Amino acid sequence: MIADEMRNRLEALRPERLEIVDDSESHRGHAGFREGGESHFHIRMTAAAFAGLSRIERHRLVHRTLGDIVPRIHALSLDLAEA
Repeated sequence: MIADEMRNRLEALRPERLEIVDDSESHRGHAGFREGGESHFHIRMTAAAFAGLSRIERHRLVHRTLGDIVPRIHALSLDLAEA
C-alpha cells in the first residue's frame, strides 16, 4: 500500500503528528482517478524537522523524503507545521 510506504519514509523526519489520508474516492470521475484508490493523498504532519523552513522548503523536504513514490500518484496535498 502506498500510504504504508509513505508512512515508513516520513518516519525518518520523526513527526510528532502524521496523518495520511487516501482521498482518491472523492476524485472519482476526475483526471488521475484509479479504481481501488491510491491516486490522491492528503498528508497532515507536524515535525521539529520543519523548524525554520519556509512553506516551500517544507514541501520540498517531504517530496525528497517520499522520493519515487511521488511520481506514482496523481495528487498530493500537504499541511505541514513546525512542532
